[in-house]
Amino acid sequence: MTVRVQTFGCRLNILESAVIDGHLRAAGAADTVVVNTCAVTAEAERQARQAIRRVRREHPGARIVVTGCAAQIDPDGYAALPGVDRVVGNHAKLLAETWGQGEAAAPAEVVDIATVRETAGHLIDGFAGPHDRSRAIVEVQNGCDHRCTFCIIPQGRGPSRSVPVGQVVRQVERLVANGYREVVLSGVDLTSYGADLPGRPTLGQMVRRLLRLVPELPRLRLSSLDPAEIDADLWHLIAEEPRLMPHLHLSVQAGDDLVLKRMKRRHLRADVLAVCARARALRPGIAFGADLIAGFPTETDAMFESTVDLVGEAGLTFLHVFPYSERAGTPAARMPSVPKPVRKARAARLRDAGAAALARHLDAATGRRIGVLMEGDGAGRAEDFTPVALAGDAIPGDAIPGDAIPGDAIPGDAMPGDAMPAGTLVVAEVLGHDGARLHARPVAP
Repeated sequence: MTVRVQTFGCRLNILESAVIDGHLRAAGAADTVVVNTCAVTAEAERQARQAIRRVRREHPGARIVVTGCAAQIDPDGYAALPGVDRVVGNHAKLLAETWGQGEAAAPAEVVDIATVRETAGHLIDGFAGPHDRSRAIVEVQNGCDHRCTFCIIPQGRGPSRSVPVGQVVRQVERLVANGYREVVLSGVDLTSYGADLPGRPTLGQMVRRLLRLVPELPRLRLSSLDPAEIDADLWHLIAEEPRLMPHLHLSVQAGDDLVLKRMKRRHLRADVLAVCARARALRPGIAFGADLIAGFPTETDAMFESTVDLVGEAGLTFLHVFPYSERAGTPAARMPSVPKPVRKARAARLRDAGAAALARHLDAATGRRIGVLMEGDGAGRAEDFTPVALAGDAIPGDAIPGDAIPGDAIPGDAMPGDAMPAGTLVVAEVLGHDGARLHARPVAP
């Protein structure tokens, strides 16, 4: 072991870990482990602390640096953990000079994140890991100006700030030049993009410009969207732009209006239904993911059932379910709580509802032709983000339908799915599914 960055939490943390790794290697660091923490739930923090203890036990000579949202919020607590040599805040972790300081660095380098007013695009060449050269993450926004009552993340990320369009374009050009076929635009509050930039460009305007300036990019995705804040340009792109993938992940959180109001969300149940209906009318076949919290304080059985019902009514397919987790310093932590066993049971119910929704989605795909971006080991993702297992020899097929994938992206030979390298774009015919992913075979051009 020389340098290792261990990541917990969101896509933004994955990207930032890649930035940290690059800075460490450029500085010639050795025997260093960076734990990039998440603070969204108590479980995320528990896992980070467990990882710190494991690193100290397995690599007693390693220098351990803790960073990320949990470290930003509670630097003294993490600095006090046995074996931790240094704590770095969310602002400092992205600066090259932070990682060139070595042993001379202060034990804790954490500035008040609320004072940070800018964020910059980070020019990286790629990502290490199983999806290398297939899907890349690009930060376009950081921080959040809203104060949902359950959320501690604004204390870890600071105010909303956007990356200028030109910097986003340069990063995407660099990734495409290095072989990436798909980019995910990521942020803490993505739909707030541009409010702090000159001219106040919207997310949709930025995406339109990006796709125009980087025509070589085959596939673009967006990370989590607020249902209350999808702008007019983005709606037009959903309807008209084939390179914007037909998959929206929505920050829903609950399906009951009173719970949503107590969460201080800016949407109601009807807004989620309207967003899904509009998107489906504009882009038939679009799939939806959603974040949902089970057992929010004051949530009754009837309120919870409204959330379960929303999964089917809105046609949500890919669920990220979290049992509510108290975060010290948030208003929800002072509200009357739901017993933890009830939270756990409700989360299990929601996951069951999600599994049933996914099975319906997979059933509907059988017999279709889909575009798949391979991630390696015979696995990939369809345009709507459905997991796909691709195996067997190519089956005879007609010309590629529509203009979803350029013909030169399809392998010319009858190549088994597990031999296709990450980053290969292929058309496949769906044969069935196993309840978790589609099974398909490539279609020969």
